[in-house]
Amino acid sequence: MLLIFCTMKLLLRTLIAFLLGLAITGAMLFLPAGTWCYPGAWLFMALLFIPILIMGVVLLIKNPELLRKRLEMKEREKEQRSVVALSGLLLVGSFIVAGLDFRFGWSHVSSVVIIIASIALLISYALYAEVLRENVYLSRVVEVQQGQRVIDTGLYGIVRHPMYAAVSLLYLSIPLVLGSWWALLVMSPCVLLLAARIKNEEQVLRQGLPGYIAYTQRVRYRMIPFVW
Repeated sequence: MLLIFCTMKLLLRTLIAFLLGLAITGAMLFLPAGTWCYPGAWLFMALLFIPILIMGVVLLIKNPELLRKRLEMKEREKEQRSVVALSGLLLVGSFIVAGLDFRFGWSHVSSVVIIIASIALLISYALYAEVLRENVYLSRVVEVQQGQRVIDTGLYGIVRHPMYAAVSLLYLSIPLVLGSWWALLVMSPCVLLLAARIKNEEQVLRQGLPGYIAYTQRVRYRMIPFVW
């Protein structure tokens, strides 16, 4: 009975988060655009929220604890709170700029670029899903969990932070799916903020996760193979 109650509570929490995300994202795009006839916004929301819904259902069935951790938003590290807040502002800003760009026609993104960006967005989700499958300790906040061990197989055998690599690809593809070069300009610093988040996260992991220092010596690249 308790298990059923906890599952229903998690389901309700997930559904509320999904609907709020849908409503807020739609408002940030369609209000600045001044119209519902914004094809890029509808394309983006379909590409974003359909995979999120599928992933949420899969996690609810197969790994509800991981879903619960993914819903945790309260960052404990002071430096990380600043990074998350600034990233959120840039994300909101890029959505608003994309909507205004569509309304006033500031830039033109070709259909070919939009298609490539849409494929890149889906690839970023596929990578993200694989990271979720590989790493049961994955959390939205920087922390070392009880019993946590180093994951060094799969994508983690290529780069130390495959989740951030996937998120970087997601960030850079979103403005182009929305059809705005100006929004891409606003969004681009998010990749640098992820690099700052990695730097602080690795300090936490080096201090608190046994075997992590040896792992950094085996897997030398943080986010981009052969680059960084």
